[in-house]
Amino acid sequence: MTDDQTFRPEARAPKGFGDRRASDLAAERAIIDAVSKVYERYGFEALSTSAFEYADALGKFLPDSERPNAGVFALQDDDEQWMALRYDLTAPLARFAAENWQTLPKPFRRYAFGTVWRNEKVGPGRFREFTQCDADTVGSARPEADAEIIAMAAEGLAAAGLNPGQAVLKINSRKLLDGLMAAQGVGSDVQKLIVLRALDKFDRLGWEGVRLLLGEGRLDESGDFTKGAGLKGAAIDAIKAFMDTASAERPRGDMLNALANLSLGALGEEGLSDLAAIDAALKSMGVSEGAAKLDPSVVRGLEYYTGAVFEAELLLSTTDEKGQQVRFGSIGGGGRYDGLVARFTGEAVPATGFSFGVSRLASALRAAGREQAALRGPVVIIAFDNEAMPDYFAVAAELRAAGIPAEVYLGTSGMRPQMKYADRRLSPCAVIIGEDERAAGTVTLKDLDLGRALAEGVKDSETWRAERPGQQTLPRTQLVAAVRAILDAGK
Repeated sequence: MTDDQTFRPEARAPKGFGDRRASDLAAERAIIDAVSKVYERYGFEALSTSAFEYADALGKFLPDSERPNAGVFALQDDDEQWMALRYDLTAPLARFAAENWQTLPKPFRRYAFGTVWRNEKVGPGRFREFTQCDADTVGSARPEADAEIIAMAAEGLAAAGLNPGQAVLKINSRKLLDGLMAAQGVGSDVQKLIVLRALDKFDRLGWEGVRLLLGEGRLDESGDFTKGAGLKGAAIDAIKAFMDTASAERPRGDMLNALANLSLGALGEEGLSDLAAIDAALKSMGVSEGAAKLDPSVVRGLEYYTGAVFEAELLLSTTDEKGQQVRFGSIGGGGRYDGLVARFTGEAVPATGFSFGVSRLASALRAAGREQAALRGPVVIIAFDNEAMPDYFAVAAELRAAGIPAEVYLGTSGMRPQMKYADRRLSPCAVIIGEDERAAGTVTLKDLDLGRALAEGVKDSETWRAERPGQQTLPRTQLVAAVRAILDAGK
């Protein structure tokens, strides 16, 4: 670059980070509002925590504590402590509960929504910056607490706009898998984690891919090799029998009976008892088999889950911009995590919760053709004369005082570009006050909603100019009522 050249960076958003305009924000807000109302009806209180947490407080959330930027976005403060943008809303809750446990009502029932950040690969509906909406109960070990979270999640999915059959909650217990592994001699934590991660990929890889990950390891299509758990034939066969049982479609009660025939050890039997209590509570709350089913293949990726786990799977058909089918899969999940608060206090504090992937669900609804309707813009006051600007702002203030969004055009263009601007803003109408209107104490309203509707049937511009649809001149005192009538007609 020579001295007389100016560097001009390319205007681009980082991968996994996106800009969202009004309709995108409205879609996410609608989901948050609907789900939050469900949480509040169940007696959960709102809580907001900071975007940053100390890296050591994230604990198991960090894939590699020696590299704080692996998996999260971290920075070192001036006191050399590492801080990371929150990976989810659960770690901050665990820290908050530990910090304030003596003053909190117990159990503590809270919900939260906000942005979270993950330093990982991006994909369809998978971002590095996204919004979640969570509800958690801290301080209850009862399986019914899990059931209530599941029932609330099912109601939240419906409130977010998903009809019966468009999503399902899958329920399992980590105790089943832990009991199964213990019975097969899988002892080390590293080996257990490899097994869990392998089973979590069952939907994507099928049994053959999972078998390789349970045994010697797997070479994927890109040439990358993933080390296996090193299990032998008998252990792999026992896990396959478990997965065969899990993959069958059965009512919740029948699934419990089928699992009872497997050798799951004492811990597995405890998990079955928990699931039976969850099933009974779900039935009493009217949660149907179609809305929530037992699926022992559900693992959930994070290793801090200690008991019941649940995942919301989207069943709605979705396509990308090229019309190709896209599978979004999970749009939310959660489970029981009885060890997170204990990391801070040393005392066991049971907890369970569920998280909606708001950004992911909004993206999925768009991919399913459920686009958020374009948002109507403000009433635009056309600006003809600089000396009349105070009068234009008085009109805007009058409309705003009546609860009607309004703006004065603040560019320097003439009448035609201003009308084009108002139309591009999807304004319901434009207010025109020229010399004639000021002298007569009147205003002219151009009904842009009606104009857009009529434009679809207009064959040529001459007809358009001759008919001048939706334009009226009326006394200034009738402005608010006339604008409100246009707004009401456009609903």
